[in-house]
Amino acid sequence: MQSDLGAVDTVKAIQINYADQDADILGKSTTIYHQYKLYSSTDGKIWKVLLDKSNNKTDVPHDYVELSAPTLVRYIKLENIHTADGKFAISGLRVFGKGAGVKPDTVKHFVVLRGDSERRNSWLKWQLSNDAYAYNIYTGIAPDKLYTSIMVYNTNEYYFSAMERDRPYYFQIEAINENGVSARTQVIKVE
Repeated sequence: MQSDLGAVDTVKAIQINYADQDADILGKSTTIYHQYKLYSSTDGKIWKVLLDKSNNKTDVPHDYVELSAPTLVRYIKLENIHTADGKFAISGLRVFGKGAGVKPDTVKHFVVLRGDSERRNSWLKWQLSNDAYAYNIYTGIAPDKLYTSIMVYNTNEYYFSAMERDRPYYFQIEAINENGVSARTQVIKVE
């Protein structure tokens, strides 16, 4: 299995999620294990071993591995050596790191419109960024207590319905892309 990340990225961790394709053994067992090698390349021609789990003797159906050092990667190739049971099948391959590009700009025109008839609800709207694929919205009961966070993808609005009727709330938002996270907006208070 080979995957193109689309650009050279600094990879810090990998997670491999195995699927139970035609597996007969379900649940934990001390007799099943997964073995694999994971290769990386920046050009798709020269490959280096990124992870070597060829001697692994434990069941790791959702193996998350932090690399010893950040590594420049564009292509990932997974070589199966031993499957715990059934056919070799992957339900997910997650690559954690940052791209080599520019992180998104701070979100512009962020507004929070609290309902008059239903004070527990607010519409949050902002200008959609061309350089972001997701947004983190932060909210709370004080400017320094924004403990609730909501991630939204590919949209520029969110209907928030978790406020107390007679309490002010505070909001911030930040943009996300493969290169990082923008600065947060100024805190907005809604009465």
